[in-house]
Amino acid sequence: MKCGKPEWLRSVTLGGVEAARVRSLIDGAGLHTVCREAACPNQGRCFENGTATFLILGDTCTRRCAYCAVRKASGPVPPPPPDEPERVASAVEALGLKYAVVTSVTRDDLADGGASIFADTIAAIRKRSPSTKVEVLTPDFKGCGRSLSIVGEARPDVFNHNVETVERLFPALRPGASYRTSLDLLSTFRRIQPGIPTKSGIMLGLGESAEDIRSTLADLRSAGVTMLTLGQYLQPTRNHQPVDRFVTPAEFDQWRSEALAAGFAAVASGPLVRSSFDAAAAYAGLSVHGEGRE
Repeated sequence: MKCGKPEWLRSVTLGGVEAARVRSLIDGAGLHTVCREAACPNQGRCFENGTATFLILGDTCTRRCAYCAVRKASGPVPPPPPDEPERVASAVEALGLKYAVVTSVTRDDLADGGASIFADTIAAIRKRSPSTKVEVLTPDFKGCGRSLSIVGEARPDVFNHNVETVERLFPALRPGASYRTSLDLLSTFRRIQPGIPTKSGIMLGLGESAEDIRSTLADLRSAGVTMLTLGQYLQPTRNHQPVDRFVTPAEFDQWRSEALAAGFAAVASGPLVRSSFDAAAAYAGLSVHGEGRE
């Protein structure tokens, strides 16, 4: 990573009493969070606010993206714990969450890519916490339409799938994935579940150009995406892709303005923004304006 993070990236907190309670609850339930596994810089902030983004299908990924801190498989991966959906639902209830975000590792070894576990988790949360909104952030399921339908039939309140980076950088950064497959996944979900908002995210600072970013925004809008996150890539370890540059807060503000002008209804753009950053507020904004919903 480039030496010396800029000042705007240094105000990271571990949180206080509430953060400790959240960590204790998660540990006690034997759950994983993307907050920890992906070394999210907002972990303390979110935990202190009494929330977390749940990571299902275990904690080991079958792909080897160059930027991601999540554990990579070095051999066969154990099957997902059968009681994982219920344990997530119990944690959502215990935390009193009104908005829950559920994501996962990529499991190419599973017949449906884990889609049925996403559906079971949505159902379990709804059974215990009927008023809680559920956002899912899924892998690409290798483009499998049936897997996407399984998630859609469970009716999440928001469907999120990150393209993560621009098309030009995809082959080097996301081996095993395809930019076009990700776009097709988003557009297909929009087509089969038109009443559910679709969301995606891009990391900046990986070597993309302004032209690359604008092209990606246009592609996402063409795919029907209405919610967008833009954040700074931070190198998890020296073995991961180096940071190409640190994008200033002013530039992130510029990109937010461009994205809104391009037709996105909800945009979170800033150095520390991540996929689930203020997700409940973004959804509430859609509710107020009636964007992308039945």
